[in-house]
Amino acid sequence: MSNALKLSPFVVYVLLMFALPAALVVVSAFRDGSGGWTLANFNIFHRPGVGAAFGNSLWLSALTAAAGAVLGALVCYALLGYREDGVVHRLVDAASSTLSQFGGVMLAFAFIATLGNQGMVTLFLREVMRIDIYAHGMWLYTPVGLVLPYIFFQMPLMIVTFYPAMARLPRQLSEAVAMLGGGAGHFWRHVGLPMLMPSFMSGFLLLFANAFSAYATAAALISQGSQIAPLQVRAALISETGLGSEGASGALAVGMLAIMAIVVGLYALVERKSSSWLC
Repeated sequence: MSNALKLSPFVVYVLLMFALPAALVVVSAFRDGSGGWTLANFNIFHRPGVGAAFGNSLWLSALTAAAGAVLGALVCYALLGYREDGVVHRLVDAASSTLSQFGGVMLAFAFIATLGNQGMVTLFLREVMRIDIYAHGMWLYTPVGLVLPYIFFQMPLMIVTFYPAMARLPRQLSEAVAMLGGGAGHFWRHVGLPMLMPSFMSGFLLLFANAFSAYATAAALISQGSQIAPLQVRAALISETGLGSEGASGALAVGMLAIMAIVVGLYALVERKSSSWLC
């Protein structure tokens, strides 16, 4: 069986699940209600709130990706001190694989039950510690409130993707640094971190793309307004005021696709560099 034939199921899957929907979205962005070609749909970017929504998505994705990447890398570093076939390793691997996929309505409900206005932690802080975390407003249902839920699944995803690169660091390098009179600090500052930086940056870009495209958690938490880009697409599709349309939502989606294309391109470049020494 030829290699092309073996890859055909995957190629068909990619075409049906990714390429075809993306093509339909792009085409819809340039079509008007009568089926003609138009650029008028992109006027939606001049509407109030659309630019701010994209700005919110960008800073939210960058912040949670950075926090998730740093925290995940620290956990990976701590795991180096444990046996790979040990209990701690298996527990962290299982938890990371599960929590990296934990999102949507379930994650939103968990944070509402924990940190909502009547959540367990909120009531404990308010009644026992005399601390009102919502003294200046109900921030949980705003883009700021999405930071904690997003980090909740970003950090495990970083552990899953970054640990293999850290675990494959050649042990001989640290021994060589020690033979030259250097310590652990010298090794990480001059050898380990520079070698791991491409893998770390590829993980950061993956987390950025993951957060930028996330929808369900934000949709469940933010019920009022469309304060991030994915919610703007939803608003354009289901608007009851007559302002929304398939073409307008397609234009917004094209804007998101353009940003994602840049991130994926950067990810591919960094991943190529990081894989050059892991082979």
